[in-house]
Amino acid sequence: MVKVSIMGSTGIIGKNVAFTLARADTVDEIVLFARPESVEKARGESFDMYDALAAEDIDCTLTPSSDYEDLKDSAIVLITAGIPREEGMNRRDLAIPNAKIVNEYSRQIAAHAPDSIILIATNPVDVMTTVAYKASGFKKSKVIGVGNHLDSLRLKAYFSRQININSSEVHTRVVGEHGDHMVPLLSSTTIGGIPLKYFVKAVDMEVPRLVNRLKKAGNTIISKKGATEYGPSYAISNLVSTIITDTHKVLTVSSYLDGEIGDVYDVSLGVPVVLSKKGVAMIVPLHMNDFELHEFKQAAKVVKETTEDVLKSLNE
Repeated sequence: MVKVSIMGSTGIIGKNVAFTLARADTVDEIVLFARPESVEKARGESFDMYDALAAEDIDCTLTPSSDYEDLKDSAIVLITAGIPREEGMNRRDLAIPNAKIVNEYSRQIAAHAPDSIILIATNPVDVMTTVAYKASGFKKSKVIGVGNHLDSLRLKAYFSRQININSSEVHTRVVGEHGDHMVPLLSSTTIGGIPLKYFVKAVDMEVPRLVNRLKKAGNTIISKKGATEYGPSYAISNLVSTIITDTHKVLTVSSYLDGEIGDVYDVSLGVPVVLSKKGVAMIVPLHMNDFELHEFKQAAKVVKETTEDVLKSLNE
């Protein structure tokens, strides 16, 4: 029996992830964890989801709860809870208030679901990944942030639509911060097996414009509809399913680094990893050109400074 718990289940991302996971039919039970004052809303969400799942003959148990005991035996506990990002806000603006939530939830997960994997979606996700790692006391392989997985999917889609080619032919990756200091790995991007630098010569492709669009993607969506919803939810569900099914895919998530890439230590950043039912099975060796490596280290510096400020505030 596979059980997943979602903390922050009544928020836009939390409820969408719950429904997407339930529809995937790979999870037996989903705990819709919410604050006591929001449990009835979670119950309402569960009723609505059950009606939809009945149309597809899917039997997934949805358990609304505010009791930490219900986290027991979860394979994965997803934390989406936190203050949502609004138009014009930098993800780092959310750091201290959201860190208090993630810190408390991570402690409770360690107490009630010590064998689980913690998956962080709360922003700023790289900072929150370290907060959860420190608070839980888990091995770093079992604390994972959503990181640049969505950014990588977005860039893949941009290239695909730009030149009208099937997205399966595009292999690209974004690392670093999930934010302004993200690093698209253009030097290793290929399209149809052809390195991007050669492909650009044959087609009309405005790579700098696409990268700029990528960095503004979240804020652009928020400015037009108030929140990002489908992209993050499906990206998170994809990570959960990859872990549960033990498929050992290489995906870009936020992981606490101890010098494995770019001689970067004591900070969580988006890097390619092999995901398994045990969490991060391996951090994949990464080749970057000089510019990308410089940008990656700059991302590490910025995220580490914010993380240190946040951890200091939690200890005061």
